[in-house]
This record gives sequence, C-alpha cells and structure tokens, in this order.
Amino acid sequence: MESASARDADADAAEPEAAAESPAAEAVSASDPDAASKPAGRDSGEASDEGTEPGPKDSPKDSPKGPAEEPKAPKPLVDQPTGVFRAPRPPAVDQPTTMLKLGSTKPTDKPTDKPTDKPEPPAERTSKFVALKPLDEPSPARPKATPPPAPGVTAALPQVGPERTTQQPLPPKPPLDLLAELTNTPPPRQTPVRTIVRRVKIWTPLVVLLAVIFAVVQAVRPLPAAGLTLTADATYTFEGGTLDLPWPGQGQSAIEVEGVGSLGTDGKQTAAPIASVAKIMTAYVILQDHPLKGDEGGEKITVDQQAEDESKSVDESTAPMTKGQQFTERQMLQLLMIPSGNNAARLLARWDSDDKTFVAKMNDAAKKLGMTNSTYTDPSGLEKTTVSTATDQLKLAKEVMQNPVFASIVGMASAKIPGLDGTIYNNNDLLVNQVGVIGLKTGSSTPAGGNLVWAATKTVNGKTQTIYGAVLGQNAGTGKVWDSLKLALTNSQELIDKVQQSLTSATVVKKGDVVGYVDDQLGGQTPVVATKNMTAVGWPGLKTKLAIGTAGGDTVPHSGKAGTVVGELTVGDGSSHAVKIPVALQSDLAEPGFGAKLTRVG
Repeated sequence: MESASARDADADAAEPEAAAESPAAEAVSASDPDAASKPAGRDSGEASDEGTEPGPKDSPKDSPKGPAEEPKAPKPLVDQPTGVFRAPRPPAVDQPTTMLKLGSTKPTDKPTDKPTDKPEPPAERTSKFVALKPLDEPSPARPKATPPPAPGVTAALPQVGPERTTQQPLPPKPPLDLLAELTNTPPPRQTPVRTIVRRVKIWTPLVVLLAVIFAVVQAVRPLPAAGLTLTADATYTFEGGTLDLPWPGQGQSAIEVEGVGSLGTDGKQTAAPIASVAKIMTAYVILQDHPLKGDEGGEKITVDQQAEDESKSVDESTAPMTKGQQFTERQMLQLLMIPSGNNAARLLARWDSDDKTFVAKMNDAAKKLGMTNSTYTDPSGLEKTTVSTATDQLKLAKEVMQNPVFASIVGMASAKIPGLDGTIYNNNDLLVNQVGVIGLKTGSSTPAGGNLVWAATKTVNGKTQTIYGAVLGQNAGTGKVWDSLKLALTNSQELIDKVQQSLTSATVVKKGDVVGYVDDQLGGQTPVVATKNMTAVGWPGLKTKLAIGTAGGDTVPHSGKAGTVVGELTVGDGSSHAVKIPVALQSDLAEPGFGAKLTRVG
C-alpha cells in the first residue's frame, strides 16, 4: 500500500500535464469526478503520457531507460482537487505546495511542451493553478514544466516575499562571545583567575566612585561640637586636717557654705514638726505671687474680724491687729516674720486665695525646690502635721534669701509699724548677739521643740561667704517651749562660731597652669591654661570639686588664636556662687584636617 507522501508526489507530478488540457476537458473533469481515472488526450493532438515514447527532443534525463524497460501502466490521479474547491488566486503567482509534502517523488518521462533556454532548478516545483473562470475565456499560459527532484530529495519552493516567522529574537550575546564571532576567535576558557580578574574590572570603577562620594560627604559634613576636657585634678583638698563641728547631738542639723559645699549633717534626716519655721515658705509663696522691688510697700491689706480675734489668743504667737486696719504687703510680711504672728500668716493666705488653695501652693513650691521630705498643712506651722527636715529647709533658705525684700525683713531684730503701738521684736536673738547673723526664722512648739533656721556671713580673702544652717528638734527637758527655743539658739551660735573661724582660702590653680584641652572630637587636642590665680574658700579637710566648661551656654570654637578665652574653670559646688576663672588657648586652635574628617565615624 502506497504511503500518503508517495501519492501526493504522484499527484504533483501529474499536475503539469493537467494544466495543458483544454477548457472542455477541464470542465468535464470538474463535472465528472470519474474522469480523473480515464486516459485523456491533449487538445493539440499529443498522445497520452502513458503510451507515448519519448521524442527526439527528450533528454536522457527525462527518459531514463533500463535494460528491461517496459512502459508503466498509467496511474490514476489521486486526490486531484477540483476547480470547485480551489480558491481563486492571482494568475501570475505560483503557489508553492510541495513545502508540506515530504518524501521522495518519482521522475516523469513525459517531455515538456516547450524547451526552455535554461533548466529550472531541480529542487523547484510548481503547482497547477485552476482559475474559476468561464470556459470560453482563453486558458492562462502553461507554466514551464520543471524536472522532478531526484529521489530522496525534498523539493524546495521559491520564497515569495519576506519569510514570516514566529521565532523570538535571540538575547544579546555576552561581549566576549560577540567579539569571538567578529574576530573568529573562540572566547578564552573560563578559569578562576579570569573570573577574579573580570570581577575586579567590573567592581573597581564602582568602588572608586563610592569612595569619591564618601570622601566628598565626609569633607562637607558639619564638624562635631568641640568640648573642653579637664586635665587638672578633679578635686582639691584643703590642708589642716579635719574640721570637728560642735553638733548638738539631738534632733537634726545641717550646715552648708553657699557656693562651696556642705559641711555635713547631724542626726537622722526624717520629717518632723517645724512649728513657725513654716512661715519661711508662707513668705516665699506671697512674694512669688505678689513680688516687691526695692522699697515698695505693695498692696494694702485690710484686717478682718478673724485676724483681730486670733490676735487676742494667749496659746499661740500672734501680732496685734484691729479689724479695719490696713497694712501694706511689706508690713504684713514684717508682722509675719519678726514677731512670728500666726494670725498674720492666715490673713495673708486669705488675701492671696484661701487657706486650702494657699497650702496647695506651698506644697507645689516645696516640690519644685526638691524638698522631698516636706509637707505643709497650714500657713503658720502651728499644726504638727506640717513637717520637714533640716536639709530641706536649707534648700528653701538658699532660694528665698536671693530675694532682697525677704532678706531685708528677716535681718531686722526689731521694727516699728505705723498703726501699732510700740515696737515689735524678733525672737532670733542671734541677730543682736552674734556677729554676721542675717536671719532667718525661729520656731517652737511642744511637738516641734526649739527650731532655728539661720544665715550668717564671713568675709574670706575679700569675698563675703554666706553660711546656712538649720537646727531642729531641740528639747531642753524642762517642758517649757521657750527653754527649747533658747537651746536651739545656743547650739546654733556655737556652730556659727566654729564655721566662721574655720573658713579659709587656698590657691587651687595658678595663672598659666594647663588645666585642660579643647577636644575637637576628631582626635585633635589643644591645651588651655588658667588666665589668673584661682583662690577657693573652704575649711580644713574639705575636698572641693573642680570642673571646666563654657560660660553662659557658649560653644567652644573650632579655631582660634593663642590666648583666646574658650571657657571657665569652676571650683566648688557649681552654683552661681562658686569661684570661677576664665581659661584660654595655650596655642593656636586649627580646624581638623581632611584626613581627620575622612576617617571620622560618628
């Protein structure tokens, strides 16, 4: 049984012959399908291919003869397409058909109608064109017969127009492969060394670019803030051994020299009743809410009935008052602090707001000052629930004594107030008996005992030093409040005498001494020196602290000439009353170089 490809090849070989038939024969073939199996002659009188011997013009290639050549029986045309199923095509274009047919084709021994000047390519074959036209129209020119291809060779069709393909474009080849194709040189064999070299060539420019960007950024970045570092000893110890103070041995006490430091404490610092010492906070809150300046008297306050009634009490300390009287704010503060009038304290609280609100203000102020062990429940201190400690009272004393109006009032041993008969006297006898005492306030009650918060001064090396002390909870053992208060005054006087005698001065740093350096934070250090002698105040055995820094929030410069002041050296507790001297550059200060900027990390 013949294969489909063989049959197709036979059919294609028969198509050139069928193309030469007359129009009548074509019509009969189209109308009679069986006519394909009958032998048909040509209109020109040519005999059938099957029974005709090759003519003299036939080439040996067209009519191969073997030793036992016999004429072959005609083969029926298989799968000949009829004109009905053929779509009209342009007559001038041959449609290739053999592209889809594979396998070998048999050569035909039929001569061509016309000899051609030059033979067609052996691989080229054309298909028959059947036009759907009326029979009376002249038939188109017969295509030239093309010799069939040799057995086993697939015929190739001529390409008409550009070849269309759905193949995707190939990705670009690597540069080395493309260069190899252009130079006809195969790419070098990949080795670990070549791989490393190639990576170095690729990454080196990128690394260099990043390095340049990094260097530029480092160069233009803002410089870090320069600082001052102390190289001198952080502490200075005064000579003379250890100061032995005559502490009372009962209650609780504390002493401090302003701007220098604490001389220590005595007794357990626990909250205890303070009696009229509470009036220091009362005056502080009034002056905060209603400040006075210089000799100002302030607003006038009218005495009410309650203040008059309380002034007649014999169970507490009061100031003489009559309903309807008017006193200025300054005069009311004098009645509060000098004779320690409880009724004056309550009247001031009512004038400011009311008792409850005013007490809340007292506690808020204590909190702001860091008086963590203090609680106020009344403005006079008569209630035993108003408690504090000696160290807390020193915090309040240092703050309130900065107010000149308050300091002038508590330093008065007595005063005359218009509208009052006679003179009012201060219960603090030390204002008269002890040299240098400038205040502050006494307080005494059965629960509190005798109390005194005091302030005294001592001039050392031409500078006045202020000493603050508090002696609380003194008990004379006699059952009399006045005796306990006198004991508190006596013990305080002994402490004041000892401290005043012990205060001394010493040269901590000499002019020109290197005390530190300017640190530019990038490795550069420029020494700084003291611009003058530093003399500190202290007492035997005192270890005072030294610190270096800028003044008033200034910043350390990045450059400067030798001798430029860049900060200050402080000795003492660091407060505004500590001893301070300027420090200056020992040599020129230059900005950090490019190398330092480049290698900085932070």
